[in-house]
Amino acid sequence: MTTQNADSAAIQQSESPAAIKDNWVAVNDDELHKLLLPNINDLPVSPPCAMESNFVTYFAPDFMKPEHDQYIYRHANGLCVIGLAAGHVAFKDEGGITTVDFNVGKSNRSEIKVTGKRKRNAQQFESNTALCKVCTNNAFYIVRCCIKGSLLEVNDRLIKQPELLNSSADREGYIAIIMPKPADWLKVKDSFMTFDEYKKLRHF
Repeated sequence: MTTQNADSAAIQQSESPAAIKDNWVAVNDDELHKLLLPNINDLPVSPPCAMESNFVTYFAPDFMKPEHDQYIYRHANGLCVIGLAAGHVAFKDEGGITTVDFNVGKSNRSEIKVTGKRKRNAQQFESNTALCKVCTNNAFYIVRCCIKGSLLEVNDRLIKQPELLNSSADREGYIAIIMPKPADWLKVKDSFMTFDEYKKLRHF
């Protein structure tokens, strides 16, 4: 057998269905092994929480008044979760927040019930519209929408459990959910701070 024929035979053998199948199984077994048993050095120190994975965080420091800091968590679908940022002045009062009152303006925000896919009964609010009043032992503070949009819900758990604001204002202690129009969001987006910018501002 000549060298050329030997090379051709080797190529044919390597390209036989059995050889191809064996190679395919080997490659896929390796990929499956990496998925099931990843290298521990490639894993993050801690898995990202749902908030970090699904929302982009913005901050509105000194919103209308000094140290009236609020956050906006924006979801990919446009929904915005509004709440008190860690630097809000209310958290500096001794004893923290003791009461939350949604009866502000001309209506009780907690009585607004939005229904259906068309979000019937949703009220349109401006960025400076009051959402609620949070009270401490020494003072009270107005929490505002921060963005123009439809108020979809308020966190009425805070009426009976205002302590959620002291323990987890960035999670269970959120204030409200608002849906702004895309055009309205783009108008104000650049006026907000990123998480890193806010940390630098408040020296966290």
